[in-house]
Amino acid sequence: MPKLKRPADPADASDDGAEFIESLARGLRVIEAFGVERRPMTLSDIAKACDLPRATARRVLLTLRKAGYVASDDRLFALTPRVLALASAYLSSNQISAVLQPLMDEVSATAKEVCSLAILDGDDAVFVARASPARVFSAGIDLGYRLPLFCTSVGRVLLGRLDNDALAATVEAMNLVVQTPETIVDKPTVVATIIADRNRGYSLVDREAEPGFRSIAVPIRRYDGSIVAAANIGAHVDRITTGEMIDRFLPPLQRMAEEARPLIM
Repeated sequence: MPKLKRPADPADASDDGAEFIESLARGLRVIEAFGVERRPMTLSDIAKACDLPRATARRVLLTLRKAGYVASDDRLFALTPRVLALASAYLSSNQISAVLQPLMDEVSATAKEVCSLAILDGDDAVFVARASPARVFSAGIDLGYRLPLFCTSVGRVLLGRLDNDALAATVEAMNLVVQTPETIVDKPTVVATIIADRNRGYSLVDREAEPGFRSIAVPIRRYDGSIVAAANIGAHVDRITTGEMIDRFLPPLQRMAEEARPLIM
């Protein structure tokens, strides 16, 4: 079972260490653990996943249960629908998602494909908005789904916000794990690819993140030109060629990015 990363030691934080609330951080780690495991868990499961003493994990779980975020039959613990209020609060307050959603709906209707929006979070791209041509959530990437930056179209677009030196340092610090036989893990090549993508204004990744799947993404910039998100459309290789992706999907994605730019502060 994978363990969640421990939060930074308050003693190491020069600015906010004195105000760090360890109990709150532990509670958030427990909530995140359910997302990693995707199943109800025992007390022992939670303690191991979060690297917490059993007694501490138990106090956290009982607190979350009293607050309505966790349910339990005294052996297994699971999140309740109330946790969705936390995600809803983020989505409702996130300006990028609010501005892009109607524009993404138009792109999806034009391309007749699912259009997704991702933002940067650590070494991952996290999907925060999605539009489908039928306005229903068909099988595919869910909101909150995380993908590595180095081998995905949205990830490479997001890394393109860095200057060359910062980009090289960031990629050098990453652990590049092979996802498919096509995944590029040579760090200088990854850096060069991201720079080339930045110069041409889009990224097209072919079967590097998932076998048989290719994706094209464009940067979403705010009014001052800074990259704040990435929008993409993906499809199985049996359905579309890379050339067709550029011809069919790139123009509506680029139009959406231009329309959104003056609206994002």
